[in-house]
Amino acid sequence: MAALAEAGAAEEAAGLRMVVVVGTAGAGKTSLVMRFAHQVRASFPHGDLFVDLRGYDAGAPVPPTAALERFLRALGVPTSEIPQDLEDRAGLYRSLLAGRRMLVVLDNAATPGQIRPLLPGDGAPLVLVTSRSRLSGLTARDGARRVSVGLLDQAGAVALIRAATSDYRSSDDSGQIAELAELCARLPLALRIAAERAAARPFMALGDLVAELRSGPGLWQALSADDDQEADAVRTVFAWSYRVLPGPAARAFRLLGLHPGPEFGSGAAAALLGLPHQRARLMLDTLAGAHLLEQTSAARFQFHDLLRAFAADVAAADEPEDERQEAFRRLHEWYLHSARAASALTQNVATDVVDAQAPPEVEPERFGDYRQAVDWYAVEHTNLRGLIRSLEQAGDGGAVYRLAATIWPLTFTFGSADERLSTALAALRGARATDDLTAQARALRNVASSERLTDDLTHSRVHYREALAAFESLDNPAGSADAANGLGLVLFAERHLDEALLVFTEAAEHARADGQAQWAAILRSNVAHVMAYQGLAAAAIEVGEQALSELATPGRQGSAILETYSTIARAYIELERWDQALTTLDTADRIISADGADPLLQALLLIDRAELALAMGQPADAEGPLWQAQNLGRALHHRDQQARMLSAIGRTLHALGRTAQAADFHRQAVASSRGRHDRFRLADVLSRLADTLDALDQGDEAAAARTEATTLLSGYQDPRAAGLRARLAGHGASSQP
Repeated sequence: MAALAEAGAAEEAAGLRMVVVVGTAGAGKTSLVMRFAHQVRASFPHGDLFVDLRGYDAGAPVPPTAALERFLRALGVPTSEIPQDLEDRAGLYRSLLAGRRMLVVLDNAATPGQIRPLLPGDGAPLVLVTSRSRLSGLTARDGARRVSVGLLDQAGAVALIRAATSDYRSSDDSGQIAELAELCARLPLALRIAAERAAARPFMALGDLVAELRSGPGLWQALSADDDQEADAVRTVFAWSYRVLPGPAARAFRLLGLHPGPEFGSGAAAALLGLPHQRARLMLDTLAGAHLLEQTSAARFQFHDLLRAFAADVAAADEPEDERQEAFRRLHEWYLHSARAASALTQNVATDVVDAQAPPEVEPERFGDYRQAVDWYAVEHTNLRGLIRSLEQAGDGGAVYRLAATIWPLTFTFGSADERLSTALAALRGARATDDLTAQARALRNVASSERLTDDLTHSRVHYREALAAFESLDNPAGSADAANGLGLVLFAERHLDEALLVFTEAAEHARADGQAQWAAILRSNVAHVMAYQGLAAAAIEVGEQALSELATPGRQGSAILETYSTIARAYIELERWDQALTTLDTADRIISADGADPLLQALLLIDRAELALAMGQPADAEGPLWQAQNLGRALHHRDQQARMLSAIGRTLHALGRTAQAADFHRQAVASSRGRHDRFRLADVLSRLADTLDALDQGDEAAAARTEATTLLSGYQDPRAAGLRARLAGHGASSQP
């Protein structure tokens, strides 16, 4: 503790403050760091971050991208605003921590590569790392200070045993306690387990316990490569503790080793053990009491990673294969049907992927509302991914597809874009391992959708075309309309406007002919949207009004209605029909007041209202709606709309004479637009920035922005692109967005 305090108090001006706590497995590194963290917490008023990197688990360690995602969410960044690229995530993380006094604990790291992307950029935060490795690269290259946690000395080891047994045993011989401590290699983890064993048998002579421990056969070979005293002690103490468990508790211990995730709840344990919930909880409490399991919250438990490996090993050795398979089947069914119940509370679920009725021997979770379902997935998503990997290793493609397809809608409620895509890809691999063509078509659609949302438009377009062909071969009209709509959205995002218009138009006609009225209306709305971007404002209004007449019936999606009103309003603005644009936006506002709306749609319509005021030459009237849109802030997840909002704020401030502020917002719009497929949007915001820079007499930067914008427009032949090229060439008057 003294060494930690000294290292942690290093001068902030010296740069990054990082302490690496190293020591063998079971030495107490995490306990030490957590005790220290609680003691110094008041010195870090801006908060603390913790992640277990699981560098030594049997499963995959937590990659830096996933750790950064957790940290960014904890720092208030909405999931959909978290960058996809590791470097971008690390940059955003460092910017959020800059100047903030925070405590960052990175537990169980295996390599410097897990650590470096998680390091803040200045000396205000304190970073505490634990590892079984020395991580010399961090001390040599990154200025970390190392604190080594060795074994307890004999006095400390004896004191720990006495403290743990004092309420149960009072006359044990000091020499025998010392012998017990040496047999445990003076490792805290082994000492705690051995002491608990002694406390649980207060009338058994300690000498007998020591003899039993000394003579017991080794059951575990998981650490056989580490031929040292500490490994041997851990191996021996675990085997000794397991061997003396009552039969039901021993079976529970080894079956829990089959769980594919890092921690679990009592419901999953009950399924795995094949016991009623209350009896399963009794087994968990028994194992926790013996320090073979750690209770992390009211109803959740985890193994120390060494104990998890040991439990899995004795399960393989002592549990018949058919019993292991049956236990794993029950666990899979529990997670599958719990996920189905959670997904049923979302708006986007294929309910026929899984039978509604769970097997009689499984009692899945039940959820009272949407929030409970989302909270369950937030806790279980790592376990679900581990279960998918286990099913893949077992070669059960059908099970992989059913589980991955069932949880895919839940990834929109909590999971990252990475998790969404990996889940969809797992479902596709599972479906392709079967002869279920419908499953393959649905999985292709979900992969394409996930790729579109991560801006991987090239792969998304390929997979949407495959999904469309598959649904058409199955004569599935709803699936065909869904896939065609996604394909059209990708083509639109790539600004292949003519091709997108053709796809939407043909799909709308097919959907109407096939009796898919809802899809026909949605597709027609998208036809109007493309027409508006092609500069065909009058046609966009006509088609949009037709779509509204079809959407405005019971059961139609409110979001599609509001998006259509936005398209029509912008077309009226283009035609300078101000009154009709205002009437359209007022109608949309009344719908929002009556029925509510997604914050993104509210912000979209507020931006439309601001752009109407700008087009009418009334920038003062644009300020209010734009600040309201910005106040929606974190809810405005869509980067294209965020860039549009920032650009509109910049133009408003420019028109109001606040030119320097305007340039700042235009630069933000440019930054938000970079790295996207929509080169037209980036060219547009660069042109707005150039106009503002001209007003600030920053001609060189303005010229560079115009040159970049002109280059970005190469290959675009639509009327809007042609108009923007002409404006860039002539530095003409501002055109409509």
